[in-house]
Amino acid sequence: MKRKRWQTTILLAVIIVVTYVSIAITEFNVLTGITAIPQAIGWMFSHLLITQESLAKLPSILEKLNETIFMSIAATTTAAAVSIFLGLMGSKTTRVSNVLSVLARFIASFSRNIPVVAWALILLLSFGQNSMTGYLALFVGTVGFLTRAFIESIDEVSGSAVEALTATGATYFQIVNKAVIPQSLPQMISWILFMIETNIRSATLVGILTGTGIGYIFDLYYKTMDYNTVALVTFTIVITVIAIEMASNYIRKVIL
Repeated sequence: MKRKRWQTTILLAVIIVVTYVSIAITEFNVLTGITAIPQAIGWMFSHLLITQESLAKLPSILEKLNETIFMSIAATTTAAAVSIFLGLMGSKTTRVSNVLSVLARFIASFSRNIPVVAWALILLLSFGQNSMTGYLALFVGTVGFLTRAFIESIDEVSGSAVEALTATGATYFQIVNKAVIPQSLPQMISWILFMIETNIRSATLVGILTGTGIGYIFDLYYKTMDYNTVALVTFTIVITVIAIEMASNYIRKVIL
């Protein structure tokens, strides 16, 4: 009990020291930051209001929102197909060779550890500001995340079913089709649904960089200081993300 208390005390002391050092290095004025909060809240309530004029722009906003949603879904589903292959190659249960396993894990690590925004900036130099750039940025980032998730899902598959099929002389594809995929499929679908939610959020920021989708509309009205329409765009994004999250949570409860 005393040891746990000492560990908690040391942890809190480390957090306090790190916080203080960070404030000192960045020269952040804590008092000014705290006193600015009421002013920021007041500004939001006075400027970020949805008006009749901004509601007239709702059809164009919904059109761009649909573009963002479908781009996110397309990037996620196509990335999932690639990730299933890489997951099978990278998993200890289904790997064909150590070289392919290492290669699959490297691709997953490399793609996952570079932020989607960074991928968008890199691809922007080659493909320019268009939907393809946004799609590819989401695709590459999703491949990295889903490959890692699929490898872990496949590794959790019961080894008894695989051993039983192997003992009967089943081929590699039969083992994957009859033992591996059926057991890991619910988890895979859950991860795909999670990435659709994540990509819709990420697509907003990517759209600002690539000039596409709802991110483009947000950036356009923000730069023209049309804050009433910015509030409407933000509201539609929030409602969409919540609706998709509720739908995916329901699907997860059904399949898991």
